[in-house]
Amino acid sequence: MVLVIAGERSGVGKTTVTLTLLASLCRRGIAVQSFKVGPDYIDPMFHQHVTGRACRNLDPVLTSEAYVQKCFAHHSQQSEYALVEGVMGLFDGISSLVIGNQSFAKDKGQMTNDKIPISDFASTAHIARLLNLPVVLVIDCSRLSGSVAAIAHGYCTFDPRIKIAGLVLNRVGSDRHLTLLKNSLESLQLPILGVLRRQDNITIPDRHLGLVPTAELPELDAVINRLADLGDTCFDWERLLPLLKSEDNGDKGAKKECFSLSSNSIVRIAVARDRAFNFYYQDNLDLLQNLGAEIVFWSPLTDSELPNNIQGIYFGGGFPEVFAQQLADNISIRNAVKTAISQGMPTIAECGGLMYLCEQIIDFESKSWPMVGVLPTASEMGGRLTLGYRRAVALQDSLLVPAGTTVYGHEFHRSRLISTANQPLFQTFRYDCEDNMGYEGWSLPANIHASYIHLHWGASFEIPQQFIKKCLEFQLYS
Repeated sequence: MVLVIAGERSGVGKTTVTLTLLASLCRRGIAVQSFKVGPDYIDPMFHQHVTGRACRNLDPVLTSEAYVQKCFAHHSQQSEYALVEGVMGLFDGISSLVIGNQSFAKDKGQMTNDKIPISDFASTAHIARLLNLPVVLVIDCSRLSGSVAAIAHGYCTFDPRIKIAGLVLNRVGSDRHLTLLKNSLESLQLPILGVLRRQDNITIPDRHLGLVPTAELPELDAVINRLADLGDTCFDWERLLPLLKSEDNGDKGAKKECFSLSSNSIVRIAVARDRAFNFYYQDNLDLLQNLGAEIVFWSPLTDSELPNNIQGIYFGGGFPEVFAQQLADNISIRNAVKTAISQGMPTIAECGGLMYLCEQIIDFESKSWPMVGVLPTASEMGGRLTLGYRRAVALQDSLLVPAGTTVYGHEFHRSRLISTANQPLFQTFRYDCEDNMGYEGWSLPANIHASYIHLHWGASFEIPQQFIKKCLEFQLYS
């Protein structure tokens, strides 16, 4: 069956409920595959920390509806149980795909006159409909009693295509409070699948881009153990377990070329992964391996040299601003990266990676820290959050895409570049309209793809194929 854990709005405790379910399942020795709706990197890190399995993002904006279905069908078959964590409120998605009197057809990359009749595209509800999965609705009850029934009734009836399998009541204050909630909900005959009391002793810290990543939380295992203890007692497992069990959908061999990893390595790619750089979609890494890449992880924070015999470098996003002093102090690796890029090594740098390749990072306290210096600009931290899906059109041939190519990505950062490229990589637009968001990205030297825009390659196999091709050319001619 598999369940979607949804919230009636952001901040109601979806992630806490999801982690509690996962922790309790894993304590029972149950293999469980998790999924996350949307472009988020950090929540999936927590999922993986608990389950030991890479969480998979389900995002039809970054990929496509067809890819979401194939990804879910494949990975949900790899374990006995599966669970999907939603994003924001149940029906919160892209408000409309209509642009003026026209609509943008993503799959065709062109304007059409047919309106797309989905007003909550990429929402949790959209994914639930797309995968035909029931929803468990998490309600924050901290400031509710009788009104909880009106909320539950509204969510159950708003879209008849969505099946609400039950409720999880979160932040319940007392036995008396729980009695009031249950009395109010009784007429709806809606199963209460879990009750979580207020948990002042279970907290996960956050900062300017959300939760602090798992690698920076030495006490995380203790927190997960407390969540598992909670999960053992707060859920109606007799009802939940059958709903979480994966079903055989007959798709075990489907799209083997997308998901089966190659055993023949033809190039070695150094992937920066440590506390400063850890924003990667596992599907992207899998695609590189499927195309013949050997992934070699390394640390710009602690390693003194690049891995041996590599033909490409991939910097994901992360928090280089938090570790700017340590990155700056590691002069030997900064020089090694600069030398490799100057010699023509193909290099992808997304968001935090882009910042690292600049001349300097200026942190929140206006302190300046030297970085690699292959991009003639600096990255400056600020209070303004840049957030949202982007439609980006390549303005010139680059390492990954030819001129004129349209890609779909996501921006999420509080830094800005103090100067932009004379020949920017992309012209960017809001995903759901023609609003011009400006120009961004660097592709000079020609072996660099550096951009604030995070890309998921699930529905764009030509991108990793092009990267592998460039790595092979570098191997041949270097």
